[in-house]
Amino acid sequence: MSKAHLSGDLWGGFAAMLVALPSAIAFGVTIFSPLGAEYGAKGALAGMLGVMALGLIAALLGGTQRLISAPCAPAAAVLSALTIQLVQQGQALNTVLLTLFLVAIVSSLIQVLFGVMQIGRLIRYMPFTVVSGYLSGVGLIIILSQLPKWLSLPKGMKIWEGALHPEQWQIPGLIIGIATALVMIFGPKISKKVPAVILGLLAGVLAYWTLALTAWPELKSLQGNNLVIGPIVANIDGLVENLLHPWQSLHQLQLPPWSAVLIPALTLSVLLSIDTLKTCVVLDALTGSRHNSNRELLGQGFGNLIATLLGGAPGAGTMGATLVNRASGGTTHYSGVFQGLWSLLAIVLLTPLIAWIPIPSLAALLVVIGFKMMDWKSLELAVWKGTVLDFLVILAVVIVANTVSLIAASGLGVLLAILMFIREQIHTTTIRKKAYGNKVFSKRFRNPEEWAVLEQAGERNVIYELQGSLFFGTTDQLYSALEPELSKARYVLLDFNKVQSLDVTACHMIERILHILQEHQATLLISRLPEHLPSGRDLHSYLDHIGILSKPNTKVFGDMLDALEWMENQTIEAAGLQGNAQNALALAQFDIFQGFSVDQLARLEQCATMRTFVAGEQIFKAGEFGHELMLIARGQVKVSLALEASKTLHLATMGRGQFFGEMSFMDGSIYSADVYAVDEVQVWSIAREQFKPLDAKDQAMQALITKAIALALAQRLRYTNAELLELKNQS
Repeated sequence: MSKAHLSGDLWGGFAAMLVALPSAIAFGVTIFSPLGAEYGAKGALAGMLGVMALGLIAALLGGTQRLISAPCAPAAAVLSALTIQLVQQGQALNTVLLTLFLVAIVSSLIQVLFGVMQIGRLIRYMPFTVVSGYLSGVGLIIILSQLPKWLSLPKGMKIWEGALHPEQWQIPGLIIGIATALVMIFGPKISKKVPAVILGLLAGVLAYWTLALTAWPELKSLQGNNLVIGPIVANIDGLVENLLHPWQSLHQLQLPPWSAVLIPALTLSVLLSIDTLKTCVVLDALTGSRHNSNRELLGQGFGNLIATLLGGAPGAGTMGATLVNRASGGTTHYSGVFQGLWSLLAIVLLTPLIAWIPIPSLAALLVVIGFKMMDWKSLELAVWKGTVLDFLVILAVVIVANTVSLIAASGLGVLLAILMFIREQIHTTTIRKKAYGNKVFSKRFRNPEEWAVLEQAGERNVIYELQGSLFFGTTDQLYSALEPELSKARYVLLDFNKVQSLDVTACHMIERILHILQEHQATLLISRLPEHLPSGRDLHSYLDHIGILSKPNTKVFGDMLDALEWMENQTIEAAGLQGNAQNALALAQFDIFQGFSVDQLARLEQCATMRTFVAGEQIFKAGEFGHELMLIARGQVKVSLALEASKTLHLATMGRGQFFGEMSFMDGSIYSADVYAVDEVQVWSIAREQFKPLDAKDQAMQALITKAIALALAQRLRYTNAELLELKNQS
């Protein structure tokens, strides 16, 4: 560690301790105060020990840069609610303390298990609505639990009961709390160097002593004073008692039912993990760093374990102290270690002063923290129709958190978020585009007779480009869209290029489609099956394993254009045209030369050469200077453009009777695309240099060949325009 980092971490840890310690004391008092006023001091010590242990252990083992861990609101909310519940059930004090100890121990072990099982990333993906509702629910729990302490109401009196009986309010506590809250709220406008928590607490202490020295002199004494924490035992004997008392209780008392321990422990572990990782994510965004979720959960788990064994309160990575640490110069995870050391020093030296901290001041401090925890921006979701359901999920989480439990609220929120996701998927169409074979064509150039067949019979060829998730929630919608076409279609093409997931229900739907098509002697074509879905599944292997791809009326293609071309070829052959016949055409048989005289054809044959290319051979390359008009006598060629990363764009497929190279033949410029032989190809090659003398002598021949090329290009362009229009209408 450099000297600059050491200095920054030292002072960052000190500033973080100033923020974390008062809040931790307040949280500790909140947990133990239901047991009686005399346990307030024990709660304060538990908060201080929690800050120390978490600072030292979680920072060292977790390793997240600048993260400060300390007792926090979720821990206070869960454990104070558990304490109140046990007291109301009439449980003995020692039984309550033992239960709290076991819950904290089991919770820390569950956090360690989370880290070992590497589910930290899963917790990070908690839906926003659940996190928002959870934060607001915890904030509301804190507020409702602290208002009675702010007003110093009699033990067991709820806030709504106290509101109806203002004579029960203790005016000193009310004044102290108001002073704390006002200074904490407006303090940042006065000074940004001193944390608002410190300013608020100092204001509360100042208000307390002002009242003690004026109107309420009885506040000068610790004895019988329920407005302050009271004497704290922080010597060796007290720490040893903290260590030994729970273990002694294990031998002396009957263990509580495991359900009474496990459920609160699971709740606590999940909430503390979420709280920590949420802080880590914010810290990553602010600093550009990247934390290790699973390692941090291990560190937090062991930190909470040691804190509990020392008699401290459990906690998590806290936002306020972490941001103060960063702003004060903290750079590495050692700033958290220094925060723990500063806390240890405070325990040794400052416990006599901490005994005088007013409880109403701590309560007001927590009310302000709880108010800031609540996600008020979520109210904006209620005013727009598109987000009102998200707002209702947040509201449901808040209500359940305050009436049942936080874990039930989190579970309900996740369930509702899943249902909303499924609802969204169900209402999202799984058909990206639908087209017919007389509107959308392959890249294979056709002669006029073939185009005529496709325009007439192509309506029985149906093309569906699928998208999104094909699962039990969208299968019925997809089948309903396909069903009207199945009885009249000759070929049905399903393109899977945009599909994100597929389940067994969707596979069963495809099998139903196959069965219906088979009854009508129709064929299912499947193209572009992804080898790697976002889930990692190989969709081609998956469908093959289920048996769909091996059905007799199923054809599988790697490219959609190949599937379209095959479908067109079958349609053309069914109409009685030969398609790709094997016998080579003579020059006189090409449509481009219709109208030529016998003498003109004879002179043309003198400058034409028959050339043969094997399958896969490159006929010419883009960028080369062109000079030949090539007419396909037999076989097929593929025209493509080279793209980046060795990818190509398929422009056209040409077959028997078609020609290519016409643009370069006419203007003498470079070729614009690559041309490859698909299979063995025979072409008539007419060189520009040899044709030019003939062209100059015979103006009629020039006009005929120019007209033939222009008409062919116009026909190609016309069908391209029709295809573009159809694609535009489908988008």
